[in-house]
Amino acid sequence: MGGDSGASAQGLLYAPVVARLTVTDHDRDGGGYRYVYPVVSRRAGGVSVGVNLNPNNACNWRCVYCQVPGLTRGKAPELDLARLERELDALLAEVTSEAFMAERVPEGARRLNDVALSGNGEPTSSRVLGEVLALIRRVLERRGLLGRIKVVMITNGSLADQPWVTPALSALAEMNGEVWFKLDRATRAGLEAVNSAAMEPRDHLRRLRHAAALCPTWVQTCMFEVDGATPAEAEVDAWLDALRGLVADGVPLQGVLLYGLARTSHQPEASHLSPVPDAWLLELGRRVEALGLPVKVTA
Repeated sequence: MGGDSGASAQGLLYAPVVARLTVTDHDRDGGGYRYVYPVVSRRAGGVSVGVNLNPNNACNWRCVYCQVPGLTRGKAPELDLARLERELDALLAEVTSEAFMAERVPEGARRLNDVALSGNGEPTSSRVLGEVLALIRRVLERRGLLGRIKVVMITNGSLADQPWVTPALSALAEMNGEVWFKLDRATRAGLEAVNSAAMEPRDHLRRLRHAAALCPTWVQTCMFEVDGATPAEAEVDAWLDALRGLVADGVPLQGVLLYGLARTSHQPEASHLSPVPDAWLLELGRRVEALGLPVKVTA
């Protein structure tokens, strides 16, 4: 995706003009970069600089609420790491300026919160994940931001135990990092229906335990209505039981990021999906708190 129009003949990036940011528009192409983009994150409560390792729109899951157009099954492509490093450095220079915050960011969100490995697919599908984290660390050190902002890896968790991911989780922890690990449902049928992921819940929970042992980890869960109906109570109970088991076993979770739909899905199921009522989501948050876990609810 994108050409090389952002680079000069000397290889230095011109800073593309980034449009005014909103919580409902997470356009990964709006800034004119190939691998990085700025957003206002509802869950982070500020500006997040996204790092997109999947500009080919490929993911090993297909979540029905995914807002990526043209999503395909697959993995991250080969990456131009030198370009990624230049782009990240240029965008961080832009977003840390007073003018950017005043002109592009809504009041109340005018702070840089994190660099987030997210984007148009599963970031851990990149076999050079460790090298990506190393370059992020270099850029943050260069900009005086290492340790001052978070580095977040937003992941479906399906590859958390793979040999190229495990050391990356440890490296992430060493740079003030954290994992947001997807656990939308905790039954086989629920994982298939929501994430198009054919797997046993116990295997996914094992990977969650593995991630939490290596790096501070939040569970992230999206709840939504299908054809006007909130998730079945049996599905909700299974999800709560999974969390209850993790707490009982002393898994060091940071808490749960519980959120509803904010952006339009680009999947075939989009017309069937709608946000759950705020009151329903808040009540579910209270049920999570009763398990002894911190919870951040974003309707």
